[in-house]
Amino acid sequence: MTRPPTAAQRRVIDSADPVTGRLHSGTETQLAALVKHGLAFRHPRPPHDHFLTPAGHRIREAAGDTAVEAPAATTATGVFAARIGGEEEPPPAGPARVREVRSAWEGLVELRRMTNPDGATDRPCGWERTHLVQAAALALEAAGHPPAGADGGDGYRVRATPQPEAVAVHQPDPEELGACAATLEKGGWQVSEHTDPRTRARYLLASPRRT
Repeated sequence: MTRPPTAAQRRVIDSADPVTGRLHSGTETQLAALVKHGLAFRHPRPPHDHFLTPAGHRIREAAGDTAVEAPAATTATGVFAARIGGEEEPPPAGPARVREVRSAWEGLVELRRMTNPDGATDRPCGWERTHLVQAAALALEAAGHPPAGADGGDGYRVRATPQPEAVAVHQPDPEELGACAATLEKGGWQVSEHTDPRTRARYLLASPRRT
């Protein structure tokens, strides 16, 4: 990108889905310009939707958009966010939520295919490495693991850690904790189990696999 996007192009970028990068607006001319400048790509298969590239995501996030980091599963604008567990106002459960989660996961897998250098879909992509908590939570929710409620109790909770490229996954049930580990490993994450020195509770550390 040799120059900043125009105001119209910024509006198109800002309208993109924060998880999949799918562009929901823009004329053919605007979309073609974003592709030309390396900020978007056109999917080769019908319906030939356009998606942000990692460079496009960086421009979107540089504007201060933090929707994907919010603990609530949906924002005031209805933007999708995976359940990280422990939200005070979680989204309603039901078929609509299942469809949203499935669509988000399918979009993320496609983003892996389009942005990983070798087209691999079995390991995380650049977007996941910059949105660790949301990426791990989406993998768990898409696999059907129940997130914890606002009052704690059973269910997973995904939290950031001081370690680079690592999230912690808490789940009080040992069997369910093992199931979460299996899901993340299948989704391309390196997982290890640890014991909290203060509470003696077991938890997972998960990092996106590079190879």
